[in-house]
Formats: sequence, structure tokens, C-alpha cells
Amino acid sequence: MSDVLSVTDLRRDFVQGGETIHVLRGVDLSVGPGEIVALLGPSGSGKSTMLQAVGLLEGGFKGSIQIMGTEAAKLDNDGRTRVRRDMLGFVYQFHHLLPDFSAAENVMLPLLIRDTDPGEADSRARGLLSALGLGQRLSHRPSQLSGGEQQRVAVARALANRPALVLADEPTGNLDESTADIVLAEFLRLVREEGSAALVATHNERLAAKMDRIVRLHDGILA
Repeated sequence: MSDVLSVTDLRRDFVQGGETIHVLRGVDLSVGPGEIVALLGPSGSGKSTMLQAVGLLEGGFKGSIQIMGTEAAKLDNDGRTRVRRDMLGFVYQFHHLLPDFSAAENVMLPLLIRDTDPGEADSRARGLLSALGLGQRLSHRPSQLSGGEQQRVAVARALANRPALVLADEPTGNLDESTADIVLAEFLRLVREEGSAALVATHNERLAAKMDRIVRLHDGILA
């Protein structure tokens, strides 16, 4: 089966104060179906820049990014939006939940944007949240949830549309160690149960070791 993600010679430069900074220097990476890959590197190594590229969130990149065989460079803005909506899920260090919506409603939103039947969207949201131990917190707003619970809602939202690839940028970086362990374990379990692949950026060696494979980003190059 073809790779979910195939990145070839990915490069990204920034100009700052008249100086060119080479953040990504020719990255090659593939992620297979159902594979969970840790993108390991210290702060400032380019992990977030790479996820932004793979997530089709920014322009200015050189090289090839193929998601489920679709070449991102050939897509217009509408095409990139469709790929993000239909093929990708995102989890960030901060949950970015909508404060005026309940946990279930936050998870339903990406489904409703995709014109999913509201009843089906509600059932899907409830199922995901229950799988993450939040079956009794469905109607709670983010302010009524703990940090770990908020991040679980963010995980459920990322998986709502059954994405081929989940991109996670330090998904437990805002949590204490014990809560981070619990949330990561639930994230990995649910991603595997859903059959998605994942690319998870982290600086934590211990957490990275729990994933299927580790790639290391150093000075803009993967090792």
C-alpha cells in the first residue's frame, strides 16, 4: 500500500535582518498507513515548521509533499483546504477549543463543516469522547474541563473526520508529566484503533519511545 505521507527534498528558508536562515535543508520522510512516527528534536530545530509544511498551512516551501498520493505543490488554495479537511487532523500543544461550545459540539464542528448529517456527527462525537473517558463530560464547556480533559477533546476533534494522517505538535507539552503520559497513551490507542497514521513532533525522548518509529531533526536535516 502507498505511503500516507511522502516528503522529498523539503526546504524552507526565512530572511531575517538581511540574513537567510535555512530551517529545513532537504528533508526526506515517508509515513506508512497506520504508522505513528515521532519527529524528535530540540526547540528551534524546525519541527513546527515541518508540520506546518506537511499540514499545508503555509507557503514558501520547496520540494515535494504528497499526501495520499496527492502532490501539494499542484493544488490551489481550495485544493489544499480540501486536503486539510478530508485527509488531515491536527493536535497542538494548546487545545484551541471554542469556549462557547460544549465538548461534543467542539468535536462535531469539523464533521458539520464537511456536511455530515447532524445526527451522525453527534453520534461520532459522543463515541470518540466516550472512548477517551469523557462520556460524562459531553455537555461541559472547555472552562469546566481540566487541562488533560481539554486535550482529550482536541484529540477527538482531530480524529472526527477519520483522517488518513494526524499531525500533532507537542500534543502533551502543556501538561504535567503524569497527565501527559495518560493523554499520550490515549492518543496513541485511539489513533491505532481508528487506523490513522500520525506524525508527532516532540522534544521528549521518553514519549517518543512509545511510538512506532523515531526520526530526528537536527540543523534542518532528518537523521
